Amino acid sequence: MKPINDHVKENLRVLFVGFNPSIRSSELGHHYANPNNRFWKILFEAGLTPRKYDASEDGKLLELGYGFTNIVQRPTKAADEITKEEYKEGKEILKKKIKQLKPQVVCFVGKGVYQQYSGIKTSPWGRQTEAVVPGVVDFVAPSSSGLVRMKLEEIVGIYKGLALLVSE
Repeated sequence: MKPINDHVKENLRVLFVGFNPSIRSSELGHHYANPNNRFWKILFEAGLTPRKYDASEDGKLLELGYGFTNIVQRPTKAADEITKEEYKEGKEILKKKIKQLKPQVVCFVGKGVYQQYSGIKTSPWGRQTEAVVPGVVDFVAPSSSGLVRMKLEEIVGIYKGLALLVSE
């Protein structure tokens, strides 16, 4: 399995950070490509995109000011396969990316991603009171995986908070 390329540039409106690529994403070479992943539907329903994009169009979201990366690059079936060492290394690489790219907001797609990155054990959904990298807003959103037990409407509601934040 091969990692998938980041889609990033400087001064993004939002840099979305996932755990790591799924096997399906690795096979297709696109972020959030598993058909059970609701990421693209959530972005559209939350008002972050003008239409529902397909995973194959992930690079086109750079035009909207949205970029994609992961805290760990190695594809796995599930996030629980990621080792402590991979998280530790990924956290440092991610901090460097964020300092270099200076996005307006970093949206962590999953509370666990933010916890691994920040070292903070509990955090609310939405905007965090303190950013790990000064000058960048940290935003914690639920994972879009089909395994998440939250109702879609609840997840979309949290992502609507992100839409409001980037429209300010």
